[in-house]
Amino acid sequence: MLDKKIYELINDQINKELYSAYLYLDFSNYYEEAGLQGFSNWYYVQAQEERDHAMLFLKYLQNNGHKIVLKEIAKPDKELKDNFTPLKEGLKHEQYVTSLINNIYSAANEVKDFRTIQFLDWFVKEQGEEETNADNLIKKMELFGNDAKSLYMLDNELKARVYTAPSLVL
Repeated sequence: MLDKKIYELINDQINKELYSAYLYLDFSNYYEEAGLQGFSNWYYVQAQEERDHAMLFLKYLQNNGHKIVLKEIAKPDKELKDNFTPLKEGLKHEQYVTSLINNIYSAANEVKDFRTIQFLDWFVKEQGEEETNADNLIKKMELFGNDAKSLYMLDNELKARVYTAPSLVL
């Protein structure tokens, strides 16, 4: 059995990850409507990743004998006013998720819950990659976004992204 605080933090993380999926679906829809199918695809894949992150947390609790308490998923509330906004909001959101993972990690460390720490190691690494990817996308958009031909090429590059399910063994 997990420490009560760790159980609650992980159960809450399920909801946060599902919210992340909703948020990225909203970004995907924005770009689809703007005619940028590559950007839309990039965030659609992000939404799939976040959904699977939620499932990993859910399965971890189940494997440790805990009841899952699903909560209402908030509606994304970001005002998407231009092509830069989802990118910047995406980076801020990834930084927020990193803080949540770090908080769970810290709580697990306090009670010497090494199994949870080992489980979270993958998420710590994943969050580093997520922040780097989000930051790189902003930099590319800053470099190329104002030039139609370059934006077209960047959009085509993002169309090639495919979803790969996480290989985390629980």
